[in-house]
Amino acid sequence: MTLLAAIEPASVSPVLFVVLAAVGVISGAVDAIAGGGGLIMMPALITAGLPPHLVLGTNKLQSIMGTSMATWRYRRAGMLSLRAGAPLAALALAGGIAGAILISRIDSHVLGLVVPLLLIAVAGYTVLSPRMDDQDVHPRLSGRAFAPVIAGVGFYDGFFGPGAGQFYATTLVSLRGMGLTRAMGLTKLLNVSSNLGSMVVFVLGGHVLWLLGLTIGLGAMTGSLIGSRLATRHGAAVIRPLLVTVSLLLTAKLVWAWFAR
Repeated sequence: MTLLAAIEPASVSPVLFVVLAAVGVISGAVDAIAGGGGLIMMPALITAGLPPHLVLGTNKLQSIMGTSMATWRYRRAGMLSLRAGAPLAALALAGGIAGAILISRIDSHVLGLVVPLLLIAVAGYTVLSPRMDDQDVHPRLSGRAFAPVIAGVGFYDGFFGPGAGQFYATTLVSLRGMGLTRAMGLTKLLNVSSNLGSMVVFVLGGHVLWLLGLTIGLGAMTGSLIGSRLATRHGAAVIRPLLVTVSLLLTAKLVWAWFAR
């Protein structure tokens, strides 16, 4: 399939465009607050009958649009410095490229087993740790020591995806001492970066449905504007419970999928 061959399959009806755009609004709002919008969007694309490689590529396009809106909103609210986040964003970008390139060479069954355990840990840390609030504290890792962590999460985002936002946010809080709302702001920038890296690979492979992805992306941008506004106004009070809920739902979904194989 060539770079621009995947325009739109005939089976995608106008009604389906509208339905998926509406799903994009919901997933964008959830993703802007706590991450995990792919939990909503990817099953919807699969249910629409798209083949897996087009699901991955098209989902990356709409995710970039929605997350870019959330990034702008967090920056406008003073919760994100693009200059300070740029080095980590570059690492996430490189990781996303590497993950997308190697997606067909690594056994996804291993990730399917490990990732639910990691997400359970994220949910447990969010519930039990007194650190999941908006207060900054002294970091446990230096910026240099933390760099491989971000590159690793970026790689995971390019390769597999679900839960990447939770991993970004939790590591920024637990290892870099950031308050939860500021961590979520930087998470949006990192998500955009790793998604851009992986999408380059999908575009070159012709695995993006452009019209459908742009349509859903407009819905995701609308949802992201709503969700990020709620998050920046109410902070950890709204982010923390949704982060736990999304982490547990992602865990349940991935465990179910793994045992159903």
